[in-house]
This record gives sequence, C-alpha cells and structure tokens, in this order.
Amino acid sequence: MMVPAALLLLGALAAVVAPRLLARADWPDREPVVALWAWQCVVAAVLLCCALSMTLSAAAAWVAVRGHVFAPAPHSVVDAYALSTGSPWAATTAVALACGAAWTAAMLVREVLRARARHRRSRAELLVRAPLLPGEEPGSDRLVVLEGERPDAWWLPGAAPRLVITTAALRRLEGRRLDAVLAHEQGHARARHDWLLHCSAALAVGFPQVPVFAAFRDEMHRLVELAADDMASRRFGRLTFALALVELNEDRGVFGPGPTPAAQVRERVHRLLTPPERLTAARRLRLTAAATLVPAIPLLVALVPGLSALG
Repeated sequence: MMVPAALLLLGALAAVVAPRLLARADWPDREPVVALWAWQCVVAAVLLCCALSMTLSAAAAWVAVRGHVFAPAPHSVVDAYALSTGSPWAATTAVALACGAAWTAAMLVREVLRARARHRRSRAELLVRAPLLPGEEPGSDRLVVLEGERPDAWWLPGAAPRLVITTAALRRLEGRRLDAVLAHEQGHARARHDWLLHCSAALAVGFPQVPVFAAFRDEMHRLVELAADDMASRRFGRLTFALALVELNEDRGVFGPGPTPAAQVRERVHRLLTPPERLTAARRLRLTAAATLVPAIPLLVALVPGLSALG
C-alpha cells in the first residue's frame, strides 16, 4: 500500500504547489497558450494520481481486481507492490476514489447537458430575433447580425456554430476594428475554448472544497480571453484590437474608477497597449516540455516497483 499512498500524497502536493508556482510566475500573461497547457497538465496529473491510487488500492483489496490489473505480469512484479499483505484502508480508499471518479464524470455530463440546453435556447432565441428569409437554408451562413442597441459580438458553439454580432456593434466598429473583434471570436472557436471552460466548470462545481479546481476554472476563463486577444492582435495589431475593445465596452462602466464585474476587460486593454515581451521560442519549448512531463510523474511513481522487479 505504499505506492497508492505515495500517489495520493503526490496528487495533494501537485494540487497545492503547482497553482502557487503558476500564480507567482510572470510568464502566463506573456504566453497564455503555454499557460493553458500547463494548467491542463497540472490538473491531469492530479486526476491521474487519484486514478492510479484507486486502481492499486482496489488491487490490494480484492484478488479479482488484482488478477485483471496484473494479468500479464510475472509474479515478481506483483510481489514488488506488496499487494498481498493487504491493508484495512485499501477497500475504503478504493471505494472513496471510485465515488470521486463517478462524481467527476457525472458533473462533466451535467455541464455538457446544461451547455447544450443553453445553446438550444440561444439558437431558438436567435431564430426568433433573426428569422430565416424565404428560400434561405438553415445553417447556410455562419455570421448572424442581430438588431440591438448594445454593441456586442459572441461565438455560439455547437453542431452548426454561429458568429453573432449586433447592429450596434456594426455601427460603432469600422474596418479593421470590426475584423479584429471577429478574429477574436473565431480564435475561441478554432481552439475549442468552450470545452476547456466546460471541463474546468465541472471540476469546480463538483469539488468546491478543492482550491486547485476553482483556480483552474478562473484561470481558464482569463487565459482563453488572453489567447484569443493575441490571435486577433497578431492579425490586426494590438492598438486596433484595444480600441475595438474600448468601443465595445465603453458604455458598460468597465473603465470607471471603481471595481466592476467586467474589470478583466480593463486589464486586457492595458495588456494590449503595454504588451509584455514574449518569451523566446526556446523557453516556450522548455516550458511546454516541462508541463508535459508533469502527468508523467504519477505514471513513473506507479511503475517504479514493477520496473525495478523486472530489472
């Protein structure tokens, strides 16, 4: 039972230390795409620690499970894990972690179903506000213009995705600024940011007492916007997109002196106007490789006894 316990300790350590290291680092705002990958690797490592610990605990508690897990392995490998000695906590740990896994899957399914319901309602409302013209085929155009007094633009994901923009936004934005806003929303669609938001929301709602999942959700919402900002600014320029953001949000009190729920927009505009220096390609590659290795650590811890026995 030493390996399952070590995996749980490793998962707890990763859940506590990794978010703090990422919060103190200065490079996530400079390289949001790399930061998105790093956060996904950290959360994957935490979940992998729990999954491997559950599997080995179940193998220690029940002979039938052990036979399936170690079916092709020689006896020396099974002996290296000392599973036959058993533990009074093995079955409890396995059941608790299995319940956590089932709860995680249930929360993810619920989040996906809720998102689909929201999209259906949005599409129904869209069809009411922008009905099809005679002879127009459903799904024939990905851009939908809505009559509205509030300037806004958003991407509606789904089987037939739509890019929605209001007439107020068309009146306020002109030329390259409008193109930059559309490129921002298309950046969300190309990177499938909606799936990242669904997964992070499911974990945060399912396990509200686990800080790493709440931080994961908050950072996903922030970093996907920064990543899409960078996609748009690389095509149309930082100043152009910053002015477009200002024009879209100037009537919402975002740029007032006090804190507002949409204060993130103000921070994004400041980042665009005073761009931080990007990391070198070599450092980006090192950070990406280091993040990729994080989920490999639990696998290495789980395999060390077996590999040592074979060696």
